[in-house]
Amino acid sequence: MKPPPQPSGLRQGLTLVIPADWTPEQAQAVVDVLDDLREGIWAHYALPLQELYRSQRQPSDVNQPPTQGHSGEPF
Repeated sequence: MKPPPQPSGLRQGLTLVIPADWTPEQAQAVVDVLDDLREGIWAHYALPLQELYRSQRQPSDVNQPPTQGHSGEPF
């Protein structure tokens, strides 16, 4: 069975299996480690990440005015 696509968009690679029998404390420990990892990455890469996110959210041609409906007519 093929694993579902991940939020990252990756569709191949190693499958990450999360045990179904973790205790709530074990699950919390993993979430805490992931939070620490996210905070550490953000502390070091905040500016480059902000620039990357900004560039990914900009239209491909910022000089082109937005289209207004399918026929070009407003509303």
